[in-house]
Amino acid sequence: MDHLLADSQNYSSTLIQRKQFFSIPVSCRSGLIIDSTLLRLMNMNMKTFCLSLFTFFIVLLCVPSAHAQGGKLSTKNTRAANIYERATKYFDGKVYDVAMRDLLDCIKLDANFIEAHMLLGDTYAETKRYDEAIASYKKAIEINPDFFAGNYYNLGKIELKAGAYADARAHLQSYVSQPKIPESLRATASELMAHAAFADSCVKHPVPFDPINLGDSINTEHNEYTPTLTVDEQTLIITRRQPRSAQTIAMNKEEEDFYVSQKVKGVWSRALNMGPPINTGGNEGAQCISPDGKFLYYTACNRDDGFGSCDLYYARKTGDRWSSPKNMGPRVNSSSWESQPSISYDGNTLYFVSSRPGGQGKLDIWKTTRNESGLWSEPVNLGPNINTKMSEITPFIHPDDQTLYFSSDGHRGMGGLDLFYSRKSAEGEWAEPLNMGYPINTVGDENSMIINAAGNIAYYASDRPEGKGNLDLYSFVVYAAARPGVVSYVKGTVTDSQSGRGLEATLEVTDLATGMVVQTLTSDKAEGEYLIALPAGKDYMFNVSRTGYLFHSENFSLKQNNSVQQAFVVDVELQPVKAGNTVVMRNIFFDTDKFEMKEGSQTELKKLEMLMKENPAVKIEIAGHTDNVGDKKYNQTLSEKRAKSVFDALVASGADAARLTYKGYGDTKPMASNDNEEGRKQNRRTAFTILSDK
Repeated sequence: MDHLLADSQNYSSTLIQRKQFFSIPVSCRSGLIIDSTLLRLMNMNMKTFCLSLFTFFIVLLCVPSAHAQGGKLSTKNTRAANIYERATKYFDGKVYDVAMRDLLDCIKLDANFIEAHMLLGDTYAETKRYDEAIASYKKAIEINPDFFAGNYYNLGKIELKAGAYADARAHLQSYVSQPKIPESLRATASELMAHAAFADSCVKHPVPFDPINLGDSINTEHNEYTPTLTVDEQTLIITRRQPRSAQTIAMNKEEEDFYVSQKVKGVWSRALNMGPPINTGGNEGAQCISPDGKFLYYTACNRDDGFGSCDLYYARKTGDRWSSPKNMGPRVNSSSWESQPSISYDGNTLYFVSSRPGGQGKLDIWKTTRNESGLWSEPVNLGPNINTKMSEITPFIHPDDQTLYFSSDGHRGMGGLDLFYSRKSAEGEWAEPLNMGYPINTVGDENSMIINAAGNIAYYASDRPEGKGNLDLYSFVVYAAARPGVVSYVKGTVTDSQSGRGLEATLEVTDLATGMVVQTLTSDKAEGEYLIALPAGKDYMFNVSRTGYLFHSENFSLKQNNSVQQAFVVDVELQPVKAGNTVVMRNIFFDTDKFEMKEGSQTELKKLEMLMKENPAVKIEIAGHTDNVGDKKYNQTLSEKRAKSVFDALVASGADAARLTYKGYGDTKPMASNDNEEGRKQNRRTAFTILSDK
């Protein structure tokens, strides 16, 4: 699909008699910003426009107009009137430079030609020459304040767009004070006044903001946007739009591809084209990557296997290779438009944007969840707390699973698309979104922001004047109030203890407080690598298992860790089910000097029960160990009682007692030094050993 910058929809004007405003004829101007949305897609003929994935057009200003088409004009200069009629045709045909020239000629012939000043204001507004548009509308009002009430509306909207918030409020107030205007438009103007008041307050109370360009390895003279990060911040994937060949340069065509960069010694390497099978001759973009870097979700349009104009696809990475992309299917994709996915930390909830029926407005944020069988549910709208009658786009669910960032032109903001965040309650409800504030948000459009797992650094795209060219990627420190929860992670490799080769194993993360499995994934079958996000505020059990091998367990306490990211590196060597091999059960818990197992130990016991069921020939010894603190005889007795406690629990759950034995070793078999607390902690353990595997 070719990348086309299609003109935005231009609504036909209705005839408006002098001094009377009957309806809202609108000319909606387009603005190029990042990602793949046409905000008014629902109002357009899908077959009329070839959609660019990541260039979408925002309704920035919708201005009532009163250039008379057939009505009596204010000028008595026949030549000026004739030129004006010609200018209206150029304006309606979007030939703005010619319309502008003609209108200036009209004003030279008659400086008090009100309609010419008004239409010139419309023309300047369409071409984003806001200061000149403001001057033209003010001139029309100066000539005759009572000529057309809509001039105050137009002027106020342009001033809002230009960031002149106090003036915008004053002129919109003048408009709503008019007696003969539609109540619907009076309500719209009142809402705009509230936006202006809010924006004015934001400017007077700025938030900390110091964006830093990501540099030459990431940014070029072309457009770079939609960043996505792995949870360890070592892999960055971006979308870049540029001509792909000399032929496309000659045709003035640009195409979008994914580029990937790795962090080497704290510095981003040069971003390289991901290549096939992800990148194709068409456009790919609006991507997100799973926290472990193994799944890529993204948007592609007008493909043979598609269900609508644009669909969501996914691919899986094994080793250094990506699988062929697959369409996410008719439950997720519809005959409408789907784009801009964001995956949750556990890989089981996908947020995305759609124009499908049943939403709150033009474009809404939806979510779909994956069940234990791997099937995605029917999408659910996030509801009126998040979605408005306008458009909500570019969602980003932080790995804390509690904070959603997105862009909206429907919530109260600075004038265009603003960045917002919302936090999820314990009941799963999204709170009223909060504006990220000025100068993060401006009179322009801001979107496609992501935040790292640690919660302190944001990445976004901007066409700031100091950039490398067009849209560049920037980072900035997120001020405290807008930060999400801290997310830690555990990473490493799973290998065979004998051969050292990488293993594809099942990894489970369990909330120790509830016993609920919160994440299940597999290590890379080529390299054995894994990476798992761990939201702070909980204690976790971590288990690695594979058929034919003994399981491995760890635990991570993050209940008190709410401010600093703590990463864990755990390389796991799985032992085959073989006589003599021993496993430390790190998730069997006892209170100090007690031998009754604590709550939270049951999950580990079930793993051992499952191992015995899968290997009916094995016989196992349960062993208790202590550190060397205290009386040796006491330690010996305590270790025996703890081993028996595990034995009794297994038998009570149905395990064959004839295949089990238990023994206490006291402090006679330390696995670490008893000279420090860390070593003593390792020595206080429960383990099992395979006595026989036949």
